[in-house]
Amino acid sequence: MYTACRIIKDFKRPDPQLVNRFRGMPVANIDDNMGRIAAVDASIIPMGKGQLLGTAFTIRVPQGDNLMFHAAMDLARPGDVILIDAGGFDNRAIFGELMAAYCRSRGIAGIVCDGAIRDRDGISRMEHFPVYARSVTPNGPYKNGPGEINVPVVIGGKLVHPGDIIVGDQDGIVIISPAIAEEVADAVLETEKKEAAIMSDILENGTYIRPWVKEKLKEINCEIVNGNQGGE
Repeated sequence: MYTACRIIKDFKRPDPQLVNRFRGMPVANIDDNMGRIAAVDASIIPMGKGQLLGTAFTIRVPQGDNLMFHAAMDLARPGDVILIDAGGFDNRAIFGELMAAYCRSRGIAGIVCDGAIRDRDGISRMEHFPVYARSVTPNGPYKNGPGEINVPVVIGGKLVHPGDIIVGDQDGIVIISPAIAEEVADAVLETEKKEAAIMSDILENGTYIRPWVKEKLKEINCEIVNGNQGGE
């Protein structure tokens, strides 16, 4: 029977070595190698600095209610990233500095909230604990429930399953299924090698060779005119 309140205590997590393959990788490069459509909605922004990396621990809550988050904080493991599907509601905070500090003390890798938070100033000063949210408001949460823990949720328009690999930086967040993670990581490493060579050429020679530009202009029949066309 379906119930609107459900807590799944545990789930299969990917090998930590697989997760760590994405340490230091730019989210933009990962997204490029996932069809350029893997990032969550741009309205979910970082509240501090540093890379977000870990395993998805998911929560679904009613708008403006954090009962399930309180329950989840004691269940999540070190290295997990807590992702809160608050339905995008942006006018009542799900958590603030106290709850973030407790999560950090337990080794949780960060929090992503598709909803609102508060205490932005304090949260932004936390070191090595990235937090992302859709908005900031002083309005505090209710604590009535119901909700669900460790079920598929939607964060910024992207479906997230417990155990997915979460990577975030100042550009945004991508969600990676462990089933394709090795393939994606290999592809990103190749991209990084290519970009390093391009950057070296720019810095050392002042050139940026990209013949595809002329080919594309030709393909779309772009008119290219030399010189003044009759103006004084």
